[in-house]
Amino acid sequence: MSKINISLPSSLSLLFLILLAGASASHPPLACNPGDSKSKDFAFCRTSLPVVERVRDLIGRLTLQEKVKLLVNNAAGVPRLGMRGYEWWSEALHGVSNVGPGTKFGGDFPGATSFPQVISTAASFNASLWEQIGRVVSDEARAMYNGGMAGLTFWSPNVNIFRDPRWGRGQETPGEDPVLAGNYAASYVRGLQGNDGDRLKIAACCKHYTAYDLDNWSGVDRFHFNARVSKQDIEDTFNIPFRECVLEGKVASVMCSYNQVNGIPTCADPKLLRGTIRGSWRLNGYIVSDCDSVGVFYDTQHYTSTPEEAAAAAIKAGLDLDCGPFLAIHTEDAIKRGILREADVDGALVNTVTVQMRLGMFDGEPSAHRYENLGPRDVCTPAHQELALEAARQGIVLLKNQGPSLPLSPHRHRTVAVIGPNSNVTVTMIGNYAGVACGYTTPLQGIGRYTDTIHQQGCNDVDCTTDHLFGAATDAARAADATVLVMGLDQSIEAEFKDRDGLLLPGRQQELVSKVSMASKGPTILVLMSGGPIDVSFAKNDPRIAAIVWAGYPGQAGGAAIADVLFGTHNPGGKLPMTWYPQDYLTELPMTTMDMRSNPLKRYPGRTYRFYNGPTVYPFGYGISYSNFVHTITAAPTVVAVPLHGHHNGLNTTASSTTSGKSIRVTHAKCNKLSIGLRVNVRNVGSRDGSHTLLVFSTPPGGHGSPHKQLVAFEKVHVAAGAQQRVHVNIHVCKYLSVVDRSGIRRIPMGQHSLHIGDIRHSISLQAAALGVIKS
Repeated sequence: MSKINISLPSSLSLLFLILLAGASASHPPLACNPGDSKSKDFAFCRTSLPVVERVRDLIGRLTLQEKVKLLVNNAAGVPRLGMRGYEWWSEALHGVSNVGPGTKFGGDFPGATSFPQVISTAASFNASLWEQIGRVVSDEARAMYNGGMAGLTFWSPNVNIFRDPRWGRGQETPGEDPVLAGNYAASYVRGLQGNDGDRLKIAACCKHYTAYDLDNWSGVDRFHFNARVSKQDIEDTFNIPFRECVLEGKVASVMCSYNQVNGIPTCADPKLLRGTIRGSWRLNGYIVSDCDSVGVFYDTQHYTSTPEEAAAAAIKAGLDLDCGPFLAIHTEDAIKRGILREADVDGALVNTVTVQMRLGMFDGEPSAHRYENLGPRDVCTPAHQELALEAARQGIVLLKNQGPSLPLSPHRHRTVAVIGPNSNVTVTMIGNYAGVACGYTTPLQGIGRYTDTIHQQGCNDVDCTTDHLFGAATDAARAADATVLVMGLDQSIEAEFKDRDGLLLPGRQQELVSKVSMASKGPTILVLMSGGPIDVSFAKNDPRIAAIVWAGYPGQAGGAAIADVLFGTHNPGGKLPMTWYPQDYLTELPMTTMDMRSNPLKRYPGRTYRFYNGPTVYPFGYGISYSNFVHTITAAPTVVAVPLHGHHNGLNTTASSTTSGKSIRVTHAKCNKLSIGLRVNVRNVGSRDGSHTLLVFSTPPGGHGSPHKQLVAFEKVHVAAGAQQRVHVNIHVCKYLSVVDRSGIRRIPMGQHSLHIGDIRHSISLQAAALGVIKS
């Protein structure tokens, strides 16, 4: 990879630079340093004791004034106990990031491996890859912690649903499907946190809970937004990734969001925090606010009359840690006013200190299980950078290949015109919440490794407001054997606090693409960088544009990965993790309307492939290959009995059922081992080896509110040319074949369920094991 000078992104504000500069380095341990003679007297320093006893001992030694200063991200030290301050805020969305004051680069750690943005990695539909990336990121995070350059609490990943295609932060998410997002969340968190029992390699955090998917649209921003969400949509869509993150990923933290949900700030809602996250899902960890969320719901949303009431409301709702100073300033006065108890503060500290104990921050001498051997040599290793390249390759989606025109040949295409505002970019490729990359390979550099290139920008930047560079671009296309246009978006178009106005290419980009394709003497290939979908109907329907490739934001090795796909070194196998809508989809569709289901009477189209059935540019799960894959179901049941608990002996047929027929409450079924097993043969009938994404969808029996179809399983399988692989798929009936009724109750519809794998269909009849009536 070509190296560049490493520096902080210029977009960081002066204030943020000051925070970074002033952040104290973290050196293990946080307390219990063996050089401190007092440590041996503290029970909380004795690693032989259970963690719960150590936590109780530490909190019991603290004064109220010391306690409240531990409720915020820049937690103060307690010198009399030999306890240093700690900065909780670090980020690792797709690599160790310099967003947040807990991490900084320099010295022995000039950079870290920057993987593709999450939306790109999600397009691989490869859970083992997601976990592997998590392991690499946590290796580098631990190494930087050991070197005093990072903390161990990383507020990643973002598992919000990509509900609206205009959302500027959709790029950070695993896409629009809750099953995909939940699987990603659990896989990445497992990679980050390690597999050492209750101990943690680093502590991950799933955010932003919940129904958070608007930043700044048409005068409405995230600080003022009240998301009105039905019980059905909360349970059916928004909760699923967070539930999977907690129950399957065993995440150490959940972050509540800025917005209100049905009139209550999420960080002050006991039903969401204590009731759902800690109660129903049994979070073993802490709940943290998005930065200054408590101050936002007091100052901006005016949810409480006084700051003390805000502090009390947050802590009593279940918030354990405040990103921001609010709780440190106002909690003691809330206790003095009698609206909060010191015991409530103790409860919050139990959750945060327990996580620190599980991370080994109070263990004194480093030991082997604390990853103390990781250091500078373990960051930006060749293996890590090769994984970043492989992740980028797997996330690239081939959308069109007329002819076919791809792959290009270095022998037939000896000169390639490389054109477009994203043709030679570096930091654009890593998206947002990124750090300082080890190095970059731009698209121009990547293509240049295969053939000679003629480079022209065509547009000064993605805004593309003028055509003064168009002439040179068309001249280059006339002179070359093939033309690659690298177009799309960047953080000036879609970003945190910046939602998009529309779905078309910005400015005059479309005009440039059309003029260059008319001039090109060889095939014209359109490569798109973006987080969100783009309406490129013009290119899809234009025979002069031979191929379309979506690269997302492909990370530090993005240019090499793009070139490997264009020249056939890698056979593309990515699939879209979100629907690509036409621009007309946005007509009469406010971002502020949260409903997932369509309403024809109100001309409301519905959201995501599960509930929208109008025209698309490219559908969810779409992506083609240089090979053709044929599926055959070789074994699958046709009838499945759903057993009930002994005190429930039948079906629900009331009006509250989601289906037009009968259904069983999930809580009334014996769900533990109730799975459907499929055996599917995948044959590669093409001439190239390739990896294929097997997507299994289900259509439940019809009825009000049921999705048109929903993803129930996916598997990544590599198949050699002319060969066949057998894939075993297990579908948990209660989890994946259930639907949610209007009351937010999850039910299993009885009757015919249709499974879809590519063009083939298989029907399975679910039948109750006994008859009778269950009351709702």
